[in-house]
Order: sequence, then C-alpha cells, then structure tokens
Amino acid sequence: MMKLAILSAAIAGASAFAPSAPIDASSALRMSEPTTDEPVAAEPIIPVVAPINGWTPDASLPCYGLPGSSAPFGFFDPLGFTKDMDLNGVKRFREAEVMHGRVAMMATIGYIIGENTPTIAYGMDLHHTIGNNQIPEVPGVWLFPFFLAINVAEAARANIGWMEPGLGPLFTLRENYYPGDIGFGSGFKPKDAKDFANLQTKELNNGRLAMFAAAGMCAQEQINGQGILENLGF
Repeated sequence: MMKLAILSAAIAGASAFAPSAPIDASSALRMSEPTTDEPVAAEPIIPVVAPINGWTPDASLPCYGLPGSSAPFGFFDPLGFTKDMDLNGVKRFREAEVMHGRVAMMATIGYIIGENTPTIAYGMDLHHTIGNNQIPEVPGVWLFPFFLAINVAEAARANIGWMEPGLGPLFTLRENYYPGDIGFGSGFKPKDAKDFANLQTKELNNGRLAMFAAAGMCAQEQINGQGILENLGF
C-alpha cells in the first residue's frame, strides 16, 4: 500500500513538467483580425457654423456663399476687398452694405417727401426748401427725438448682432447672427432658403441703387440749388 502511494505521487510530479498542448497560432491570429465584410459608414461632415436662414458658410464660394450676386455682373468685387477675408470680416462687410442700403432707400424717399409734402416741422405748411438745407432749419425740439430714435435703433442692432466688449475680439458679430437680420418684419420673412436668398438679393440690389440715387440727389441740389422734382420739371 505504501509502494502504491509513493508511485502515484511520483507520476503526479512528473506530469507537472510535461509540455502543454500547442495553440494554433493561425486561428488566434484570425480571431484578432477585424472583419471586412461590413462597410464602414463615413462620418458626417459637421459645418463649423450652423445654417442661418438657410445659409451655410462655404469658404470655397465668394463671400462664403452669401446671396447678393446677380446678372449681368455676378459676383462683383473688382478691387478684391473680400479676397482671403475671414468669415467675420465678410459678415461685417455685408452688415454695413445692408444697413447703408436701407438708410439710402429711406433717404431717397425722404428727399421727395420732405420737399413736396406738408410736415410737422414746418407747421404743416408746404415748404419747398431743398432737402440739403432742411436739417439746419428744423427746430431742435424736433431734431432731438429724431436723433434719439436713431441712437436707440443703433444700440438695439448692436445688442442683437454684435459681441459684447470683453467677450471676444472687438468688432465681432455673433456666430448665429445673419447680417442685417434684426428681427424687424420677421412675419414677412420667407421660410424657404431659396426664397429668402432671392428676397435678400432684391433688397441688396435696391439698396445699392438707392445709395447711388441718394448721393446723386445730394450732389444735384448742391450744384443747382433746386429740389428733386423741381429739377425734373414738376
């Protein structure tokens, strides 16, 4: 019995030093290799700036794809002001163009109405003073609320579209602000991106024409001292 126990212990100790069964290296390698049967989905390209009024900035297009180009000139920038300009600079230029165009459209109407209709400033009398001379003649009691309204409007526009000083570089428009879109007349704003771009182009073209017209009216009155309609024979 003692011999049997010693023999069993010897066999168990020898088996501990026996080599283990080899592992198939090729099968292990196959298990670690990724399968190529399923197609890998491409990651979506996320724009740096989210679309605003249907416009997504595209650096490959003139003025990052902002509307305003129309026949026969197309994109018109012969002096290259917007060449290699960053997005904030282009938006600032468009903001200035839109706002100057709107002021010029009101100015052209103001020349004609101010010279040929009764106004409160002149006691509802049909006063035919030319437009260039009317501001010095208007009493201060009427000029003060006029300029106050301009200041309030400009402060509201700056608050809507421009970054506060200290929160970013100076003269920086908000990332989600579309140049000129201050919320006025939003009920008439088209929902479709193409319709909005078409309406924006019409506003820009009318504003560009009005800037030339207002400058021409001012120069004409300075030259001959006659009102606009009077100069046309009315």
